Amino acid sequence: MTLPVEEPAAGPWKAAPEGELVQLLLQAAGTPTGRPRVVAVDGRGASGKSTLAERLCQRVGRSTVVHTDDIAWHEPYFAWGHLLAEHVLRPLHRGEAVSFRPPAWEQHGRQGSIDVPAGRDLVVIEGVGASQRELAELIDATVWVQSDFAAAEERGIARDITQGVNGDAEETIAFWHEWMAEELRFLERQRPWERACVVIAGTPPILLDEDHVALAPGPL
Repeated sequence: MTLPVEEPAAGPWKAAPEGELVQLLLQAAGTPTGRPRVVAVDGRGASGKSTLAERLCQRVGRSTVVHTDDIAWHEPYFAWGHLLAEHVLRPLHRGEAVSFRPPAWEQHGRQGSIDVPAGRDLVVIEGVGASQRELAELIDATVWVQSDFAAAEERGIARDITQGVNGDAEETIAFWHEWMAEELRFLERQRPWERACVVIAGTPPILLDEDHVALAPGPL
C-alpha cells in the first residue's frame, strides 16, 4: 500500500467480520448516559469512509451518519470544525435532536437540513477531518480508513466525474489536485491516525469474504 510519507503503514491486517468491528467500536466508545455514542470515521479522500460508515449504521439499530461534506459545503477548506462542534456534536452531547442548516446552505439556496433524531444509539461522523484534534473531547472513538494513495485518487476522480459535481473531466482533475494539496497539509498537521482505536483498509491488502473488513490495531 503506497502512503504519503508522514502516514505510518498499519498492520498486521486481519480479516474480521463487520460485527466484530462494531463491537470493538462500541466498547471503545463506552456507555454514555442520555446521549448517543459518537464515532468518527476519518480518512483521506475516496478512501472508503462513506461506505464504511453506512455499513456500521446498518448493524446498529438506531443510528445516523453525518457527512462532514455537508457541513463543509461552500466553506473554506477545513475551516468548518466549529460548525460541526457547535451545531451537531454539542447538541448530541446534551441528548438533543439536531436539525441544522449550515450558513452556506442559506446563502446558496440549498434545501433541507442536517438532521439527527433524538434517542439515537450511535452517530457516525464521516469525512476527512471528522476526528480533527479540536473535536477530541466530543468524539468517543475514531476509525482511520487507510488506503492506497494512488488507488484512492483514481477512485475519487472517477466518482466525481460520474457524479458531475466539479465540472467536466479536466475541471474535476484540477479540483482534485487542488483539494489534495490542502488535504495533505491538513492531515500532516492533524495526524488523525494517532487518535484512532482501529484502522480499516479502504483498499484491502488481504482477501476478504463478504461482510468482512481488513482490520489493524490503532493508533498508528
